[in-house]
Amino acid sequence: MKVVEAFRESFGTEPHGVWHAPGRVNLIGEHTDYNDGFVLPFAVPWGVTAAVSPRTDDLVRLRSLQAAGPAVTVEALEEAEGWTRYAAGVVWALREAGHPVRGADIVLDGDVPQGAGLSSSAALEVAVGLALDELYGLGLSRMDLARVCQGAENDFVGMPCGIMDQAASALCEEGRALFLDCRTLGARTIPFDLTAYGLQLLIINTGVHHELADGQYARRRQDCESAAARLGVAALRDVTDLAGALARLSGDERRRVQHVVTENHRVEAVVGLLRAGAVREVGALLNASHLSLRDQFEVSCPELDVAVEAAIRGGARGARMTGGGFGGSAIALVADDRVEPVRDAVLLAYAEHGWAPPEVYPASPAAGARRLA
Repeated sequence: MKVVEAFRESFGTEPHGVWHAPGRVNLIGEHTDYNDGFVLPFAVPWGVTAAVSPRTDDLVRLRSLQAAGPAVTVEALEEAEGWTRYAAGVVWALREAGHPVRGADIVLDGDVPQGAGLSSSAALEVAVGLALDELYGLGLSRMDLARVCQGAENDFVGMPCGIMDQAASALCEEGRALFLDCRTLGARTIPFDLTAYGLQLLIINTGVHHELADGQYARRRQDCESAAARLGVAALRDVTDLAGALARLSGDERRRVQHVVTENHRVEAVVGLLRAGAVREVGALLNASHLSLRDQFEVSCPELDVAVEAAIRGGARGARMTGGGFGGSAIALVADDRVEPVRDAVLLAYAEHGWAPPEVYPASPAAGARRLA
């Protein structure tokens, strides 16, 4: 295992263990998590593997096989920079929560496709968090682990994300999607066996990341919070009279509310279809989700729109952007005999725009975080 060899090379000893946490793709339920709503992600086959040993001092020594150079020693967690902030942030968040965590030697190896928006940061956090939980005997539940990792990203890294990514990485199961209530943190897995229905879910990685994304993400969250305050509800999840709410709002706030409320209903509808075995019927809800994200939440971009439209023209049962938006990936639900036509349609559309070809690959629901060795 490369990560073990790198650990020996970096620190001259064997690691105490090796842990893996996956990235995720969200089937439906976008920008609902921080509005106390519903999401339906599943784990992907790619993620982050961590070889880890505890230390008797408070140093954190980190190396990533995806970053050039030797291991980085972090003497003060607040001084961590770049990718090291995600791992150092987990140590910080555990200590902030009162857990007796000291230092660690950590080597990371990731294979999440770059630029795909499949949440490699959450995978890194959860892999490190699970390792420290086991090595220090903390006894965290998987949801507690997800909350610690979310705290690391919110309060240490400074990204105001909801809990979906970390929860998906920590709790998902092979062959199933995770239906998560982001208010109560109640979660249950839902069968999502595409093979049995002659279907595949394709990820279309645009490879595009627009620089406005981080600031625009925070702006969308502010729109939602201000709209909730104006409507007198704790979160947009509590809006039950959509027409009445929209009549009281205007501009960005009105559009954000329309998306969040209808997206929550789409998540519940997809869960119902999956439980009924009507997997093929999910496609229309994916299409509706994309239109809402494009027109009401305004987080799509030309590359995502072209990918979705081309996939549908090529015969996909449904398609939408996935993730925070402004780039990253789209997903398409495709019958086995339409995979090549859909792929060809997307590649042709990109060529016609003079864009670099996107990567297109299938993803089946994978297992969540676990110890490998």
